Amino acid sequence: MNIYVPLFIFIFGLVIGSFLNVVIYRLPRHESIVEPGSHCPSCGKPIKPYDNIPVLSYIILRGKCRYCHAVISPRYPVVELLTGFIFVLVYLKYGLSIDTLVLLILCASLIAITFIDIDHRIIPDKISYPGTIIGFLSSFFVSINNPINAIIGMLVGSGILFLTAFLYKAFTGIEGMGMGDVKLMAMIGAFLGWEAAIFTVIISAFIGSLIGIGFILFAGKGKRYAIPYGPFISVSVVIYLFYGKFLIDIYLRMIGYA
Repeated sequence: MNIYVPLFIFIFGLVIGSFLNVVIYRLPRHESIVEPGSHCPSCGKPIKPYDNIPVLSYIILRGKCRYCHAVISPRYPVVELLTGFIFVLVYLKYGLSIDTLVLLILCASLIAITFIDIDHRIIPDKISYPGTIIGFLSSFFVSINNPINAIIGMLVGSGILFLTAFLYKAFTGIEGMGMGDVKLMAMIGAFLGWEAAIFTVIISAFIGSLIGIGFILFAGKGKRYAIPYGPFISVSVVIYLFYGKFLIDIYLRMIGYA
C-alpha cells in the first residue's frame, strides 16, 4: 500500500479538525465561522498562520497563547487528531471512492455535533439540516445507500426517537430527549439508510444505558443528570461504519435467520 495516500488523508483530516474546532466554538455562540479569522479567545489577538498549524503549533507553544499565555484547551489537538485518525480509517475501509468522500463529510459532522452537544446540550440545525440534504443527494451516487433506503432511513431513524421521546414525556412528564437527536437520526438515515438507522438507535440506547447506570452507581440514585445523547449516536454510527455488517450477521445467526 502506498503510505503517502494515508499520510495525505491524515494531514487533510488534521486541517479539517482545525476547522471543526472553529465550528464547535463559534456555532453555538451564533458567531460566523468565516470571519473574523482565528484568534485567541482570551486576549482576542489574531493567531498567525505559523501558530495555527494543527497539533504541531499546540506542542510548540506548550498549549498556551503566544501573547497572553492563556492556557489553550487540549481539546483542540484532540479534535484534530481524532478527525485525522477517523479519516484514515474510513479510507482504509472504503478506499479512494465517492463513498469515502461522503463518509468523511458525515464523520466530520458527527465530530462537531458530539463536542457541541457535550458543551451545550444542543445539536445545531445548521449541521443536521444541511447534513440531511447532503446525505439524501449523495444516495444517488454512492454504493452504500440508495434514495429509497435514504428516505426510509430518515423516517425510521427520526420516527423511532420521536416516538420514544413522546412516550417518555407522556408517562413521566419530563423531557427525556430533545428534537435535536431526532433530527440527527434523520441525517444518519439519509446518509446510510434504514438498516444503519435501526442499528444506531439500538446501539446508542445500549451505550447510553451503560453510561446512565454508571452515573447512578457513581453519584447515587437520587440525583439527575442531563446526559447528551448525540455522542452516543455518533459513536454508534462509527461502530456501524466499521463493524455494522459483521455485528448484524452475528445477530442474525443467533436468531436463526442466517
